[in-house]
Amino acid sequence: MGLVKRKSVRHAEREKPKPERDRDALLTALESSDAAVREVIFAALVRLNNPSALSGLVDCLHSEDAALRNEAIETFKQMGREVDPTLKSLLADPDPDLRIFAVNILSSSQHPDLESWLVKVIEQDSHVNVCATAVDLLCEVGTEAAIDSLVRLKARFAAEAYIQFAADLALKRIGEN
Repeated sequence: MGLVKRKSVRHAEREKPKPERDRDALLTALESSDAAVREVIFAALVRLNNPSALSGLVDCLHSEDAALRNEAIETFKQMGREVDPTLKSLLADPDPDLRIFAVNILSSSQHPDLESWLVKVIEQDSHVNVCATAVDLLCEVGTEAAIDSLVRLKARFAAEAYIQFAADLALKRIGEN
């Protein structure tokens, strides 16, 4: 890299707001770090817990590195309600994998709107695997409020054996409670 280019890169880095520089530095380190260093970096992102850190974690969800994606999911689970807008955005993302990751993040949530978010997923999402992931979680947290949506999901995915099984299980568990 030429001297002029290095100076302009350094200048551009100095021009970024500090939280964004911190996030960028942490994300760069994640790409080339071993597990112990990654653990420390993810802990730092939890402490930052700001829009810049959340954006960095979303970037990790796009990675081809499965371990990095899983660590990002676990890091999201450690954060508080600050992640709500990010999760809502992920639940509406065009990429079904990101929507599945969002449901996986919700699995550890005690969020008061958890069930309504999952019902919205099974009502509106067209991807069978996203709906299946949401139904799996509804098996644990679903109430009578989810019954009609589960019945409609079964009708919508009538040819999908797993949806039939999971929705029946959720309905059975809801009926037992």
